[in-house]
Amino acid sequence: MTTTLDPLIRDFVEWIAKEPRRSADALEVWRTSCPRLTVWEDATERGLVERTLIAGEGCFIVATERGLDFLKSFEGSS
Repeated sequence: MTTTLDPLIRDFVEWIAKEPRRSADALEVWRTSCPRLTVWEDATERGLVERTLIAGEGCFIVATERGLDFLKSFEGSS
């Protein structure tokens, strides 16, 4: 399913895929007060990113295999 949020979701997943991001950092960078911009929630619901605990480091957001496949679906379309 493609939505008008896909470009923002792509940016979010691409940012997460570069390296695991601390949950607090991701929340700070991708915070929005607009209820119609549900980038984080949509990416999570689609299974593109997930929270994971890294021992001794804390909670991080990482891209899933589905998220990496989502990014690949945009290759060559730019």
